Amino acid sequence: MKNRLINLLIVVLYCTILRADGLKLWYRHPAKVWTEASPLGNSHLGAMVYGGVVNEEIQLNEETVWGGGPYRNDSPKAFGVLAKVRELIFAGQEKEAEKLMADNFFTGQHGMPFQTIGSLMLKFGEQTDYSDYRRELDLKKAIVSIRYKIGNVNYTRTLFTSLADNALIMRIEANKPGSVNFVARYNTPYKEYTIKKNKKCLLLSGRGSAHEGIPGAIRFETRTHIKAESGKVIVKDDCIEVKNADAAVVYVTAATNFVNYKDVSGNETHRTRELMAKAVKLSYAKQMAAHEAVYQKYFNRVSLNIGSSSEEDTPYRIRHFKEGKDLGLVALIFQFGRYLLISSSQPGGQPAGLQGIWNKELLAPWDGKYTININTEMNYWPAEVTNLSEMHQPLFQMVEELSETAQGTARTLYNCRGWVVHHNTDIWRMAGPVDGASYVWPLGGAWLSQHLWQHYLYTGDQDFLKSAYPALKGAADFFLDYLVPHPKYGWMV
Repeated sequence: MKNRLINLLIVVLYCTILRADGLKLWYRHPAKVWTEASPLGNSHLGAMVYGGVVNEEIQLNEETVWGGGPYRNDSPKAFGVLAKVRELIFAGQEKEAEKLMADNFFTGQHGMPFQTIGSLMLKFGEQTDYSDYRRELDLKKAIVSIRYKIGNVNYTRTLFTSLADNALIMRIEANKPGSVNFVARYNTPYKEYTIKKNKKCLLLSGRGSAHEGIPGAIRFETRTHIKAESGKVIVKDDCIEVKNADAAVVYVTAATNFVNYKDVSGNETHRTRELMAKAVKLSYAKQMAAHEAVYQKYFNRVSLNIGSSSEEDTPYRIRHFKEGKDLGLVALIFQFGRYLLISSSQPGGQPAGLQGIWNKELLAPWDGKYTININTEMNYWPAEVTNLSEMHQPLFQMVEELSETAQGTARTLYNCRGWVVHHNTDIWRMAGPVDGASYVWPLGGAWLSQHLWQHYLYTGDQDFLKSAYPALKGAADFFLDYLVPHPKYGWMV
């Protein structure tokens, strides 16, 4: 009986390990390109971790680093044109209607771009002969780890973007004393920036780019501080050197002068200094525990088990999924989606954009902004149905702000009450049409309002419904004014 109980315990333990590994994305090599890197985020700060052995790159984003500044793109020439456009459409003269809109509905501003900060680069030496490499993203903990062996020394890096304290925290360690040696530097695509020493920190500061005639108004600052166990930490004017340490903990904070869509009067230096002071106060172990506690409060609400998980690396699992032997990959993808929403959309932050909070460019694909004729909504479809209702809050805040800014758009373009937004918006909450006449699609308010109503249906929160009512009513008011009878059928169109 005793042996049977021990065997049963071993089987249960093995199955538990399999289920845990089933919620890890892991790789046998460092990322070669950005899309292979491992994403971390706490909604405010995003990081893409490449996991290089000789050269590590941690690409950084802060949610409010955007090009341009407060602006409007409501064309005053559009006022009164809609009646003629409708007349042409009803007469079957669509090309003429399109040209009339192209000539009158646009200001030349098609949305500002979400932008990168740059990267923190770590140089570990020239040793390229390594073995036993493993890079993994643990979805249960929101932690990235990199492990490898050089000679007889095992190296480990562990990274997380703390949901408890707004900082990127990384521990670098080795199983042989004095083996941790590296140099940390910044790399950024901006032409104008400053890198300097500030006491025990290395600072990178810059400004968001001008775009489509709108001057760059965002000032950003990134601050890096390193603590070493034994060894030395030397802060220079352009880098930080760590020599002969047993282990080192790297802290990164970032902030901007952004207050809200119409106010950029914040102090980015004061903010990063405060964030850093808070981050370095606790021990690494307590920081990690606090981060996991906040993250798991959301993530652990939902589990999904639809079959066994392969023990192979993630690329292998994807390539062989069609063989039908790894249904656990479906659960992994499902939970990865929840992880990305938790990581890029926290209460009090900005909504998740086209690439969540991750972007390595100054000009991301489609500017990395909010494409609200489907993509933004798709980001948030999982919020209520996968028990992440709080993650919806940044989108609700954006809708509330649009319901204010876009009242002017409704009046200027269409002479209607309420508010209207087209198929794109950005951090500055612009609401006019962009890209071209065939994209004049005044349904963004209706589509976004569906999220307010769905949240109420899932939660039954009447206080929320009261707060959302002005935006819902404003969207409806616009369509009540905008609809016209079809000249032939009498339908309201």
